[in-house]
Amino acid sequence: MNEKITVHDLMQKNYSYELTEPVGKNFDPLFKPDLTPFEMLALGVFSGKYMTDCTEEFPKSWFTHAKLSPEKKNKDINYFKVHASQPLSVWIAKGWIYPEDPRGWFQWYCRYYMGRRIPAEDARQIKRWKAMTRHVAQIKNKCRAGDMSCNTRQRQALLHWAYDSRKL
Repeated sequence: MNEKITVHDLMQKNYSYELTEPVGKNFDPLFKPDLTPFEMLALGVFSGKYMTDCTEEFPKSWFTHAKLSPEKKNKDINYFKVHASQPLSVWIAKGWIYPEDPRGWFQWYCRYYMGRRIPAEDARQIKRWKAMTRHVAQIKNKCRAGDMSCNTRQRQALLHWAYDSRKL
């Protein structure tokens, strides 16, 4: 039987996990993000909306300078002031969401950064992260170095995946 899972259903789950690695250490050698979760939050990602309902799970310092919008998405919070992501409902419909990380890749990354390891899921998410390098190549090929006005939506999307597109 194919049960329809909604965003609400996923958010209602109680979930606990074990931290098996030191915070910010011992990443898979293939996974070399440019930005930490707290740097991403301070820059402005996901229109300020992701993770606003689970701040207790992560260090308070992550949210000291975080640009958040608890009520609704606000593109002006994003570093490049543009929308650059699909609604979570689209991700769920496409089967891209790991049930224990209902907010998607960024939630997985935050928990991975904290020290949680789930080998099969980690490999899947790292593969997805690596696939974003095509966007890095497109910006390098199309935009002048340092031109922050070129491909802003693509640059913002890269920030959502912990690539620092400001360096391109």
